[in-house]
Amino acid sequence: MSRITLFACEQQPIVSEGLVRVCETAGDIHFLGSSADPGQALMVVRDQHPMVLLVDQAIGLKGVFQFLADVRGTWASCQPVLWVNDMAEVDCFRALQLGARGVLKKSHPVGTILECIRAVSANNLWIENGAPDDRMPSDRRPAPRLTPREREIVQHVCGGMKNREIAVALSITPGTVKVHLMHIFEKTGVKDRFELAVQGRKLLGIEHTRDLRMVEAVLAE
Repeated sequence: MSRITLFACEQQPIVSEGLVRVCETAGDIHFLGSSADPGQALMVVRDQHPMVLLVDQAIGLKGVFQFLADVRGTWASCQPVLWVNDMAEVDCFRALQLGARGVLKKSHPVGTILECIRAVSANNLWIENGAPDDRMPSDRRPAPRLTPREREIVQHVCGGMKNREIAVALSITPGTVKVHLMHIFEKTGVKDRFELAVQGRKLLGIEHTRDLRMVEAVLAE
């Protein structure tokens, strides 16, 4: 079995040293190194093609969002994970829409960090509560039967829209949006709005590339 290759865009040298030791102990993860400079990190992505890329939020949200877009354009198979102290839910939405495969808090124990890296390298999403997206409906289980209206609402949630914005777009009341969301949560088993946004593609049966174009169109409005 080939080892997972990992690189980090990380500002603190002591954190990078810790990653070296963690990866040596893990055995199945090869740490390629780290850089505090996003430009240098991007060159590593281009030249060495790491499977997973940890991205420190210290470069600022604007820098993070631009970096995610640059990574996607440089090596689409690279799986970026935001490595954060804390991040607002709306910013998590935006990061995932721009190509991040997960948002991982630095306060998590080593075992959780390794679990995240392994899950993302296997093309799973890593959501806030630390569970990869393989809990969602698989080929062995039928996808929940959502009504056309519920599917529209899921699409808008994936686009980062708030209830009031969804209500305007669909010409319904915010209260009706809330009722539909309650039904969607019951049918799908997702626990909250964030998880719904992360899992929306699977629930709707939309391919990643097509969905990404939809998200980009929403963000451009």
